[in-house]
Amino acid sequence: MAPSVAQLESVVVDPIQVAKEAIKANNTNTNEVKSEDKGPSYPFYYPHFDVSEKFAPLELFPHVDPGHRADPKKPHLLNANTKTTHLSPYLGTEISGVQISELTKEGLDELALFVAERKVVVFRDQDFKDLGADRQIEIAKHFGPIHVHPTSGNVKGYPEFHVVYRDASNDKFREYTGSNRANQTSWHSDVSYELQPPGTTFFFILDQPEVGGGDTLFLSQVEAYNRLSDEFKKRLEGLKAVHSAVYQADFSRKRGGPVRREPVESEHPLVRVHPVTGEKALYVNQGFTRRIVGFKDEESEYLLKFLFDHISKGADFQVRARYEPGTVVVWDNRVTAHSAIPDFSPTFRRHAVRLTPQAEPPSETFVKA
Repeated sequence: MAPSVAQLESVVVDPIQVAKEAIKANNTNTNEVKSEDKGPSYPFYYPHFDVSEKFAPLELFPHVDPGHRADPKKPHLLNANTKTTHLSPYLGTEISGVQISELTKEGLDELALFVAERKVVVFRDQDFKDLGADRQIEIAKHFGPIHVHPTSGNVKGYPEFHVVYRDASNDKFREYTGSNRANQTSWHSDVSYELQPPGTTFFFILDQPEVGGGDTLFLSQVEAYNRLSDEFKKRLEGLKAVHSAVYQADFSRKRGGPVRREPVESEHPLVRVHPVTGEKALYVNQGFTRRIVGFKDEESEYLLKFLFDHISKGADFQVRARYEPGTVVVWDNRVTAHSAIPDFSPTFRRHAVRLTPQAEPPSETFVKA
């Protein structure tokens, strides 16, 4: 999940050998890393960096959310074998008894609708990580073109994958979020600076800390909006904010990392409407929202600080997605924000991959009648 720790390393020439050498070096310095550790369980997905890799600017494209086509009863997704457990009234559902890999097109349409309704869905005991890159991308593409990240680590030959990797030789999370901060929670909506930010997003775990930790916090931007007074909501309507990729690109350059596309800044409404559910949601996040259009600096800072505080303090509309082997988390990036939880020892490995289909521009509203 952005920001990925994988953004912070230099170009990897031989990822498997680099991982093994890092583990060997760490075994001489700490007894917390097991000597039998042979490296990442899935070395194919080790983060790859190529500073010469360049991509053309993204262009606008028409997008129709597959949730529009879904049967509201969701018979292909929620059948007699499916078990669901809601984590909160506002967002979050754990689901087992169904494999994402076996869903038909109709089932994937229903998944889009279910994720839009529940905001975050945690799938257990999935075979997704073993499907192979082509099949994983094929499934994610059902929801939109896959976003190619401008700075993060990817998979060699498969730039669609956003790799999240942290181990004893790669513990740079604090540098990105601010090394002098007491609290490393960093709420964001992935690459919200794009003209067409992501919608239905996939995140699957490959390696995780042995003693727990490394989970992800999610919050409902719909419920965050609903908690505001009617008069305050009226004040937000029509306002736009600038979402910027500049800091992310500058940080990568400073570390000697890639900048595959020059950074963009986009103006998005503070309140957006989900195209399928019709729900209104705040669309601001501390990671990328920089200023409110038309406001003076002090006015913008004051209002954004209130909204950021409101979101971060809303524990009653937040959930914690807990990872275990075989977990795939699917969330709607349009109506949620999330934060990594770096609460585990850096001597342990956390390795995961994100596939990030793009959706409609936030200013567009195609609400189903």
